[in-house]
Amino acid sequence: MKTLERIQKITSKGQITLPVAWRRHTGAHTISVTTRGSRIEIVPARLQKVSETTIFDAVRDNDGKGIKIDKLIRVLEKLVKEDERHRKITTQGPSAR
Repeated sequence: MKTLERIQKITSKGQITLPVAWRRHTGAHTISVTTRGSRIEIVPARLQKVSETTIFDAVRDNDGKGIKIDKLIRVLEKLVKEDERHRKITTQGPSAR
């Protein structure tokens, strides 16, 4: 088994770069990061393909800023109510409007 080792700097934002040779060697497109005591383990994440829908993207929807969880919950609750109202109108036909 081939071992690749290299000292990597951590940026002021806490980011690291995984060299392309490592990513190619492992076939990693996504990673899983785990702490074990004082060690940080980075391993390729083997994810099953699932269908996902992005409902909030901080860059797209909020000028790159996150939002607090309570505000996100309120937004989601509003969307659920709108969806329920829309479903009710569509199942009852135009006379329900």
